[in-house]
Amino acid sequence: MKHPLHCIAIILSCTGIHGMTASAQVDLNPLPRNSSLSLPSELPGGQWQMENAFGSTRFNQPIGMAVAPGDNQSLFILERPGRIIKFDVPSGTGRTFMDISNRVNTGGEGGILGLAFHPDYQENRRFFVFYTLNASNGSGSGYHTRISRFERDPQNPDRAMGNSEAVLISQYNQASNHNGGDIHFGPDGYLYAALGDEGGANDTYQNSQRIDRDFFAGIIRIDVDEKPENLLPNPHPASVGNYRVPADNPYIGVEEFVNNPVNPDEIRTEFYAVGLRNPFRMSFDPLTGALYAGDVGQGAREEIDIIEKGGNYGWSYREGRIRGPRFSLFRDFIDPIYDYQHGSGPMEGRSVTGGVVYRGDRYPELFGKYVFSDYVSGNVWALESDGTQSRVTAGNIVRGMQNISGFGYDPTNGDILAARLNNGVIVRLTRQENTGSETIPHLLSQTGAFSDLSTLTPETGVYPYELNHPFWSDGAGKQRWFALPENSGEIAFESSRPFPRGSVWIKHFEMEMEAGNPESRRRLETRFIVKTADHVYGLTYRWNDQQTDAELVPEDGLTETLEIQRDGETVQQPWTYPSRSACLFCHSRPSGGVLGFSPHQLDRMVSWLDGEPVNQIDLLENGGMITPSEANHPKPSHLAVSMDDPDASTAAKVATYLHVNCAPCHQPGGPAVGTWDARITTPLWQKNILGADLVRTEVPGETALVEPGAPDASALLNRISTRGPRQMPPVASHRIDQQAVDLLREWITSPAVTTLDLPEQSWESWFRENFQTAPDGWSQASGDGDDDNTPEILEYLLDTDPNDPESGWTFSTSATSQSIRFEFPAIPQRGLNLTIQSSTSPSGPWELKTLVPDPLAPTIHEVETAESDRVFFRIVLSQPDY
Repeated sequence: MKHPLHCIAIILSCTGIHGMTASAQVDLNPLPRNSSLSLPSELPGGQWQMENAFGSTRFNQPIGMAVAPGDNQSLFILERPGRIIKFDVPSGTGRTFMDISNRVNTGGEGGILGLAFHPDYQENRRFFVFYTLNASNGSGSGYHTRISRFERDPQNPDRAMGNSEAVLISQYNQASNHNGGDIHFGPDGYLYAALGDEGGANDTYQNSQRIDRDFFAGIIRIDVDEKPENLLPNPHPASVGNYRVPADNPYIGVEEFVNNPVNPDEIRTEFYAVGLRNPFRMSFDPLTGALYAGDVGQGAREEIDIIEKGGNYGWSYREGRIRGPRFSLFRDFIDPIYDYQHGSGPMEGRSVTGGVVYRGDRYPELFGKYVFSDYVSGNVWALESDGTQSRVTAGNIVRGMQNISGFGYDPTNGDILAARLNNGVIVRLTRQENTGSETIPHLLSQTGAFSDLSTLTPETGVYPYELNHPFWSDGAGKQRWFALPENSGEIAFESSRPFPRGSVWIKHFEMEMEAGNPESRRRLETRFIVKTADHVYGLTYRWNDQQTDAELVPEDGLTETLEIQRDGETVQQPWTYPSRSACLFCHSRPSGGVLGFSPHQLDRMVSWLDGEPVNQIDLLENGGMITPSEANHPKPSHLAVSMDDPDASTAAKVATYLHVNCAPCHQPGGPAVGTWDARITTPLWQKNILGADLVRTEVPGETALVEPGAPDASALLNRISTRGPRQMPPVASHRIDQQAVDLLREWITSPAVTTLDLPEQSWESWFRENFQTAPDGWSQASGDGDDDNTPEILEYLLDTDPNDPESGWTFSTSATSQSIRFEFPAIPQRGLNLTIQSSTSPSGPWELKTLVPDPLAPTIHEVETAESDRVFFRIVLSQPDY
């Protein structure tokens, strides 16, 4: 009996099956560059200064300030001797909120030092105070640092009840300095408190590297709501009660610390981070949730730290980045993101005061920067950091502002405020405009973008472009253009800084005033993103009522209400014209500053040049706008798709939606709370989205970011289904994207989500376990250390041994004159793609048959063949696309 000729090849791929988008050949001369745009190369700057925020109003040793959730009018000012002033910012008047001066000890560096309002303060009336006093308890008699809970008077919102005190922690101190004292609620709803090393010099009391002793030299995190899933603290005389310990605090159950054994029952499980000398002022970035702290040094260095869970910052083995008084070779210390030496120069000082990250609307060049000061030298700096690299922006420096003891925000507009302890005033950081700098055109007609505004005809060198899927903008219609300046280089998408300086992107918005009637369209705004030497800046122009021109929107933006006829009734819909700072919210550094102009979005057919349909990327390459590269065409699994494409899968649409609407913030280094990755290039199993713990549960029944099979328990769906403080995306939208809501609800209940079996170990942990070294991101994913033709990433997903060539993936075949039978082993249900490709020629074309692997039993597949057939097979196992 004759057998058909079968040739079988195995392809194990870490990137999946892919190809380029089909495109007609485009033969063009270079497209002309632009010379008409008249936008400044950089935003006009100015001189920074700090001026009295509230005129001649004086306070008694103001040492800090806080804002209560739900109150955008009041600033609560801490007076060191023991009073809290509730100050009404619009009227410029204040009154005593609480006075506990009769119990406060202001000796040394003491006083009332910290204030934090419970996230649900408007409902439960609770707030927390850190202060020093004389007391006696099991931890000692004399000078104490204390954290207590108080309540607002239920009958009077302007007065707190001093007799409502409930003590949480009251710790005896042998010295009266290095008290720390700042307290804040984190995004997770827990209370964080900064603790000094008890005082003295050279870590006199040897607290800095101890977690099994007292409450000193670190940051603690406690649960003041006493949730049942959290733990009781280990017994200690200073631990009075009224709190529990979050079950995921980092030192619970450890048996070794800094190479020394410790008893888990004696650990202060409240610790979140350790190794700090005197963390004087810390704050959470209101956007990213990063916790910054200024740690006061001893004789040589001052430092700024980003506090990580379980982090050890080195004191007293180190001071800043240099050796400390008790130097040790222990390696697991976290470096400060910035430190500076002692001295009186413009980049020096003697006692750091930790600051705050600016997220207001008035000063775009300050957006995302951490403003802090030195108490002695009076220098005020703006620090730019992505969490790993930092630099001081010298242009934002203010000198001569001694005695700054704390920073905060104006609740009415987000301005940065600072308390000057010995001067008795609250000061505001402001900018005085420079004269003679480049000016911003006041009218759209003056920008040089359009030769005819009535038809929106672009100037020479300003070209339209189209996206596969746009960002949701409350149903507005949009048009887009871009321009590269004369004598600039091409765009190189594979470069880390791909856009030439002076490149401009333009987006125009129109809204139907009668839904469904294109004739009722009204021009709303035209926005610009301009590439600078360092990043980007944004401008917005609002169209006038006559629709003849558009006027530059104020720096801090504006909002108006549109009246739209929808479903037979008039609907009032807010429309926000973004501030220049708000532009940087999405156009952040991790996103590259420019969002839609990417291969994932541009790889599509367009007809904007001579009406001939061509691939947009090919058109731009041949026109000399982007550097020719195969990488410019993403594989289909990384291509954004239209939500209306009937051939696109639900998974592809979800991947596109998340990439466009979420990835500007939710990606490594991005400005968002949480660690999930929304980029379209990140497969679903890598996104850290399915079953991922929530930073804070705010809706009853929510259990995870995406809870497979349970839409109502999925925070991601809930947040795109609402408008208001919890909405996502958080800016530029006042109307729910119902199509997206329906799409995500369908996806969460689909088999692609409900049957996915995520690896128990992370890729990093698995790689470290098998190769005794940490991976360099995903660069080793395609490696094959045991030469079994199975890439490391598939060894990881298949649970095979990457160091044993006999452990790789294989399958068996058997043939008859009528068929060939394939038997594939059980494959974990991790979205792996198993494809059988067949052809009568080794060069194709290939017919594809995609199989769904069985995670519990072998997968059998039989292919019928004729006796005379000459058949070639390719078996492709690849990692998941989404």
